[in-house]
Amino acid sequence: MNHQATNHALPEDYYSQKYSLTPTHSEVIAAAQQITPGRVLDLGCGSGRNALYLNMKGFAVTAWDKNPLAVARLKQIIDSEQLHHITASEQDLNTHRFSGQYDFILSTVVFMFLHPEQIPAIVRNMQDSTVKGGYNLIVAAMDTPDYPCSMPFPFTFKPDELRNYYQDWEIIKYNENPGELHKTDAAGHRIKLRFATLLARK
Repeated sequence: MNHQATNHALPEDYYSQKYSLTPTHSEVIAAAQQITPGRVLDLGCGSGRNALYLNMKGFAVTAWDKNPLAVARLKQIIDSEQLHHITASEQDLNTHRFSGQYDFILSTVVFMFLHPEQIPAIVRNMQDSTVKGGYNLIVAAMDTPDYPCSMPFPFTFKPDELRNYYQDWEIIKYNENPGELHKTDAAGHRIKLRFATLLARK
């Protein structure tokens, strides 16, 4: 089912406004403008903010998250909108090893919740499951001297660590810019961190 955006909503706002989801991640919107729709795997999809947008853009989406409530919410939206070419299931990325042939694999603001010792295997799974000419998008929190991470995340990237995983790929975008979490500190200010952002082509 293809939804035309209403007059007051951009496509990326349709589901977030209708279902009170967090807005589609800006890096996903940017990446979708340069990637031809194909098979996509969303690792750590939450309630589907990125998966639903990519499905609307014509991608066939497989969406995974370990939170059963988030997956149930996404399935509920898929059912009520009668969407096709999108599936959601419960998977724990720390233990689930996967393979496949995907044109685009993304993981936004998820890596910091994973076990550090699993990161190399997860990145390798992503790379091995991407078709030649396909893309990976990763956005994840960092811990740097100028923006030390005050959150008790199990994992944060160090400077250049994410880029080094992709030295054999064509790096389309890479930065370690400061950004804000939705979470706030004791004074009510959103917590600032650097985020490693990578879009690379195999």
